Amino acid sequence: MVVPTYDEVENLPWVVRRLRGAHPDVHVLVVDDGSPDGTGQVADELAAADPGVRVVHRTSKEGLGAAYLHGFRVALDAGYDVIGEMDADGSHQPEQLHRLLDALPYADLVIGSRWVPGGSVVNWPLHRQVLSRGGNTYVRLLLGVDVRDATAGFRLYRRQTLEKIDLETVRSTGYVFQTDLAVRVLRHGMVVREVPIEFVERVRGESKMDRAVATESLRRITAWGLRERREQVLRLVRSRRGHR
Repeated sequence: MVVPTYDEVENLPWVVRRLRGAHPDVHVLVVDDGSPDGTGQVADELAAADPGVRVVHRTSKEGLGAAYLHGFRVALDAGYDVIGEMDADGSHQPEQLHRLLDALPYADLVIGSRWVPGGSVVNWPLHRQVLSRGGNTYVRLLLGVDVRDATAGFRLYRRQTLEKIDLETVRSTGYVFQTDLAVRVLRHGMVVREVPIEFVERVRGESKMDRAVATESLRRITAWGLRERREQVLRLVRSRRGHR
């Protein structure tokens, strides 16, 4: 599991120990973006005490997507056949990872979803729920993808999935990265399955999601959607010309 971190010194040991305790055969790759609060040092201590934990240190904060891309490349180079993602703040419960693992034989990407039947959120104010549900509805309508929680970050990818979608061409660095990869998987004709999870709002530290991040995600998704609609129109025009 790739776990990106930035200023998560209070949460990281708790999350890593829970994950390794619930799934001892699952290895952890912490990707720290130069956290000034000492998260990187704590990660090194966890790795020194547990051979199933590895740390990658990056020199600056370049965004969630950039951290995941770095982690994916490291995991692929290390030969892993299944590569996952989860947050370091405790919002994704390691004890529920088995739900994603159980679905993996039937999918190329499995998403732990808040917005499918059985999924839920804990301690989220109403405006956060409205923002998330509304954003995912916007994604489905504009991009034409049948995913209820395209912005979710609790995931499992097959190795072949990441290789097919060509990570070298991914330019998304912020939270829109999650939507970008889900759309790419579907565009390549692969299978995405969602399983219900209980998402728990962090109890320690500060969220990295703010208005600027949400606005940037909305802008990029809108641009993708408009481009997709334009390409659909062009394909329709070419098809009609070909039948004359």
